[in-house]
Amino acid sequence: MSNLSHTGHDMATHPDVTEMRDRYARMLGGRDVALVDAPVFLVGLYCAISPWVLHFTTTQSALATHNLIMGIAIAVLGLGFTVMPERMYGLSWAICVMGAWIILATWIVGSSPGIGIALSNIIVGGLTVLLGLACVGVALKSGKHPG
Repeated sequence: MSNLSHTGHDMATHPDVTEMRDRYARMLGGRDVALVDAPVFLVGLYCAISPWVLHFTTTQSALATHNLIMGIAIAVLGLGFTVMPERMYGLSWAICVMGAWIILATWIVGSSPGIGIALSNIIVGGLTVLLGLACVGVALKSGKHPG
């Protein structure tokens, strides 16, 4: 039976360690995929369907259209980060701006929105800003400089 004891052996001294690191980096693309891309897509999806979830398509039609367009745009960016990250992470700051606009648009585009609508847009906008900052962080960590 072979000696399976690992005392005195370190993975850093393994002869194939650089090849394994390179392969792992290629496999992940140097990114934290699930950490950022999927939540960006989901927040965008919720923003797009929120007028129907909260039933304000008739009372706030301009805001409903706004949320639909912004939600689709955010979801498309989330998909873009997954499909071609090296090209899309330059738009990381745009997600932050979009999130801030979603919060402000509640009162600029909407007309006297109710507390539920306002709270939903504040939460969606805040999450969008936070996820945008996470995208910026991932881009900086992987050596891509956003914006």
